[in-house]
Amino acid sequence: MKVYIVGTGAEGENSLTKEAKTAIDSAGLLIGAERMLKPYVGSGKEAFAGYRPEMIAEKLSSCEHSSAAVLMSGDCGFFSGAKKLLPLLADHEVRIIPGISSAAMFCSRLGISYEDMKFVTLHGRSSNIAVNVRLNERCFFLLGGEMTAARVCRVLCSYGLSDVTVHIGTDLGYESESITSGKAEELVETDPSGLTVMIVENSRALGHIPSGIDDEEFRRSTVPMTKSEVRCVAVAKLGICRNSVVWDIGCGTGSVSVEAAYRCPDGTVCAFDKDPEAAELTSENARLHGCDNIQVTAGSCPEALAGAAAPDKVFIGGSSGDMGGIFEAVHGKAPAADIAVTAVSLETLRQTVSCFERYGAAPQIVQISVTRTKRVGSHTMLQGQNPVFVIWGRLS
Repeated sequence: MKVYIVGTGAEGENSLTKEAKTAIDSAGLLIGAERMLKPYVGSGKEAFAGYRPEMIAEKLSSCEHSSAAVLMSGDCGFFSGAKKLLPLLADHEVRIIPGISSAAMFCSRLGISYEDMKFVTLHGRSSNIAVNVRLNERCFFLLGGEMTAARVCRVLCSYGLSDVTVHIGTDLGYESESITSGKAEELVETDPSGLTVMIVENSRALGHIPSGIDDEEFRRSTVPMTKSEVRCVAVAKLGICRNSVVWDIGCGTGSVSVEAAYRCPDGTVCAFDKDPEAAELTSENARLHGCDNIQVTAGSCPEALAGAAAPDKVFIGGSSGDMGGIFEAVHGKAPAADIAVTAVSLETLRQTVSCFERYGAAPQIVQISVTRTKRVGSHTMLQGQNPVFVIWGRLS
């Protein structure tokens, strides 16, 4: 049968395109959430209230009509249920009809462009807010569930972004529509009821992915830290993707966690350290750098790794003598993970290579010798740092 997947726009019946209206008029069966079907009560068409892809596909398979229209709010290509529904409709002739998304409508209300905007859905998520605002001048957030406008503003304030500009749009296109703008710190108690979206503007956004961040930009203590030049190489060798799950084992001050977090703003960094002081320091540096996608666990590895999400990238900066146990834990969770290890002794180097080989990997190795300059009186002296081995490879 012919199936139209129709984006009804942000205003429902009032924002239908002519093509969408024609498709709905020609369909014998209409499917959608109850609020989507409400305008067509009394139209004489069969209506089926449902929004789960499996329910919709089952109804279509038993439909006796020659055509049906599945009504989706907003635009079919913008965080829409159409994404999960399409693979279930292989036996039907499917046509997608786009609509006006909530992002397009909200930007038109505010008079701003969305061509360079970062789009983030917070349905079922509680992180990746501050890090995206830190990296992008404009972010659009689709709220849902427990992620209210007030909660997003509180997250921004907790991660040093209290002065960014926030626009909150509620019930766009309906009589109850409202738009509120202000600084994040001014809107931490604003909690409108209804369908809500947000745009956050950060005029001081980084606009680039920080790499080799200066050591002095991290809060320090006696806790060990992977230094700037070594950190830059080790993180680069992992090839972290935007949605990666990264493990930072032996996180220390959290310098590697922060640089990894900037590279996976749509993913997560799980940081581990047996020293509670180090875990707290990593949390402080995550807040300092606006990285709310870092989750910190204080506990000895490999035991602390058991409850973490499976990684695709792993950095090991400290193993506390149990490199074999850590590799076993990583392989058990992610048999094809990329791993990078830093070692300052030949013994650790040997253990690491042996662990890679045990899991069928032939690691690459580079030794980094860094010499920095230091001003002494009227002279500039050379100050050598301890040589460090970086070992990396992919398990198999």
